[in-house]
Amino acid sequence: MTAISATATPPSTPVSSPGPRRLGQVLSVVSQKGGVGKTTTAVNLAAGFARRGMRTLLVDVDPQGSVRYGAGLRRGHPTHGFFDYLIGRTGLREIILPTQLPWLRVLLVGTVTEEASHAGYQALVADTDILHDVLAEARARCDVVIVDTPPGLGPVVRRTLEASQHVLVPLQCEPLALQTTPQILRAIQDIASSNDELTLDGILLTMYDSANPACERVADYVRAHLPADIVLDTVIPRSAASAEAFAAGQPVVLRDPDDPAAQAYLELATLLTERLQ
Repeated sequence: MTAISATATPPSTPVSSPGPRRLGQVLSVVSQKGGVGKTTTAVNLAAGFARRGMRTLLVDVDPQGSVRYGAGLRRGHPTHGFFDYLIGRTGLREIILPTQLPWLRVLLVGTVTEEASHAGYQALVADTDILHDVLAEARARCDVVIVDTPPGLGPVVRRTLEASQHVLVPLQCEPLALQTTPQILRAIQDIASSNDELTLDGILLTMYDSANPACERVADYVRAHLPADIVLDTVIPRSAASAEAFAAGQPVVLRDPDDPAAQAYLELATLLTERLQ
């Protein structure tokens, strides 16, 4: 397998002498339903880690391929990605893409986004160890690997969690999201029974609007009915700046770092850094 390089060492940074290094950690962002801020969370967490000087790789395995719109990729980047490596169309080195941050690289999902059906992609991921091998090599070369997964509990999500050490579950503060939460928690528990490295870092409340009574009720219900150590204290507020940043092709933590959503993501990155290290 071709080596993954998370980033080149900046010229001003001394290169330490070679020696054994602790493996990096794979953190997967999963949700039972779409539209809950999953990709926005993955993108901004990756940027938040990279801002802290952590060698970070953001991997998109969701065939919707939304990471390419908000990760801060340079114009004219290749469209090939993980799917194209999966089918032998390209090497791995060619599809590790640079971003605006020197410590952040991105591996897009690739041209599967152009396919009418994603069944073949899902079957390939399910039936091979390629995803596991890619994430294992990324762990060896990065401090943290963030994986944006498809919504639901399909084979791509399961295979990703089997190769992960950490998992984060964004939960939109709206009633429908509550109905899907037990399903995703059961799936994580099931996979953790065979992957003893897997840890649930928590449920992250997203798109929170304190002026919306329904949103308040959902947040109160979640905190009252789930164990306190599962629901993270950090809450991501609904933010126009966050949507505008994604539309502009940038993480909000870079485009508008003073925005409340950006501040919340940076706070979350600080919390998770302590756990990852």
